[in-house]
Amino acid sequence: MLAFETYLEKIGEVLKRIKNEQKENILKASNVMAKCIENGGLVHLFGSGHSVLPVLDAFPRYGSFLGFNPLTDPRLMWFSATGPASAPGLLIIERKEGYVVDGFLRYQPIGKGDVLLVYSHGGVNAAPVEAATYAKKVGATVIAVLSMENQALANPTHSTKKKLSDIADITIDNCVPPEDAVVPLKGREEKIAASSTIAAIAVTMSLIAQTGTVLNEKGKDLKIFVSPNVPGFGVDYNIRIFDQHQRMICDHYKKIQKE
Repeated sequence: MLAFETYLEKIGEVLKRIKNEQKENILKASNVMAKCIENGGLVHLFGSGHSVLPVLDAFPRYGSFLGFNPLTDPRLMWFSATGPASAPGLLIIERKEGYVVDGFLRYQPIGKGDVLLVYSHGGVNAAPVEAATYAKKVGATVIAVLSMENQALANPTHSTKKKLSDIADITIDNCVPPEDAVVPLKGREEKIAASSTIAAIAVTMSLIAQTGTVLNEKGKDLKIFVSPNVPGFGVDYNIRIFDQHQRMICDHYKKIQKE
């Protein structure tokens, strides 16, 4: 079997496991997210390092809809391998206790009744642990997406001795092996070609699909980002969706400040 075929086969196995083993958790999470949006709340998304990729892909995205709020901090992402805003610098910051809350989340519109989706392959760094802890403190429901097999092997690194799944209300296993990479090389212990990003995005799109379907069946008028390739929907349509999103964020922040 060629290496690329091996990779696609391994990814297929991961996706099959998610479908078969995580159905209950995905349905539970989707119902919580739908209820949140139906009640005027926001579903926030957070991740650091490569775990920011499903956050970026969730919203704004063709096929996504109003109600989601990606929380992205440039200091928790990398833009170069070793230059400015580098991966080594990120690794230091995402493990530093206190930064995520005091330097970022306290200024975001996360409030009571909201949902926070937290992505982390390992679930032990300060960034995901403190993001989840903060969300619970302000009255939000926490949904974690991580590799349970990886987290089980990792020792807690946060001073609270807690892992992400210890804090989350709902945990969705991305069903990815601890090493993330899935393609073996002859004569080497290390594998190549990571799988966790595809798994996390598959979980995310599954949640969006299920949440949107639940809301639609309840009669919610979803404000959906639509490709301009769809007849009747041009660029101006999506600009109006962006405008509504901005008003929603501002109104939600004002509401939180009054509580």
